[in-house]
Amino acid sequence: MNIQEYFGRISYNKPHEDADLQTLTAIFQHHIQTIPFENLSMHCGEAIELDLQSTYNKIVRKKRGGWCLETNHLLFWALQELGYDVCILGANSYEPAEKGYTAQINHILLKVVIKGESYIVDAGFGGAYQMWQPMMLISGKDQPQVPGIFHFMEDDGTWYFEKVKRKHYIPEHSKNDFPHTPELGNIRKIYRFTLEPRHIDDFQELNAYLQVSPDNILQKKSICSLQTTNGVLALVGWTLSEMKYNYMEDMDLVNITTLTDEEVEKTLKDKFSIVLENKLVP
Repeated sequence: MNIQEYFGRISYNKPHEDADLQTLTAIFQHHIQTIPFENLSMHCGEAIELDLQSTYNKIVRKKRGGWCLETNHLLFWALQELGYDVCILGANSYEPAEKGYTAQINHILLKVVIKGESYIVDAGFGGAYQMWQPMMLISGKDQPQVPGIFHFMEDDGTWYFEKVKRKHYIPEHSKNDFPHTPELGNIRKIYRFTLEPRHIDDFQELNAYLQVSPDNILQKKSICSLQTTNGVLALVGWTLSEMKYNYMEDMDLVNITTLTDEEVEKTLKDKFSIVLENKLVP
């Protein structure tokens, strides 16, 4: 495993001698714009191994993406290699349908300390709730980014990660196949976490469970999403959504297309640079 090979994978060629915030931000943005958040292995008969060498081979050498356990683990390794003070944290994601957080930890994120200041870095949430920059770990402070305004709220040692919602503009030709039900309120809860340091081995059971449990979203849907320079691309099943952030004041533009099986494979290659070894069943 070689840091230069990782930099080649994420198209990063700037200086990285200083383990500072500027370098962290640049590497993070390259990472999320080249490594898709995807669970396609589950839908083409491949087992997902949670050791670093397997993750490295899959994402760096085979040019694939991964889910949070993989893509954040790879980023953790890279930041450690570069001399950052970084640790893994565990989170419970918010389930809008259940109107609550999951009972079990089901997400990992990273905490990076630079000059005594703590930042949260998470390259593994995907979609429109993916942060684009490291976020200061500070409660109640709005932190505007291109995807929207994010903030943390802390209550008795538990931290809550949230995003202020923006409206979506969906052109007429896209509307037919897209049921749009706006949620009430203007805050979207994303996940909650504590600052207890974790080890990747703490997530082995979760990794195994998510691959066999029929009731989780990752089993129900094949997902591949990638942050672009001005928005996000997401392929869920046969539905391709292309979102452009801040198309108009406080509004994102969303274009939605339904693909055929043949187009799914072509889209993965053209838009996400993914070529699968096995047949995908969307």
